[in-house]
Amino acid sequence: MKASLLAMAVLTVLFAMGLRWREERLATTKAPRPSIIARGKRTANRWVTAAALAAGSTMLIMGGLHWLRISFG
Repeated sequence: MKASLLAMAVLTVLFAMGLRWREERLATTKAPRPSIIARGKRTANRWVTAAALAAGSTMLIMGGLHWLRISFG
């Protein structure tokens, strides 16, 4: 239980960093700075997406480890 929570937290932060890097890399135009509400929505969307990716990844990793334990243990 604790390992899955730790893995999910770490993966959420890593995915959020990757998504932010991708957003900054793809922003080629020098558009005016968006409002604080638009920035907040974009940040919230990034973290929700990162959490969803982390949850799916954690389920796959922990499920795979459990499958290996049952199959070969």
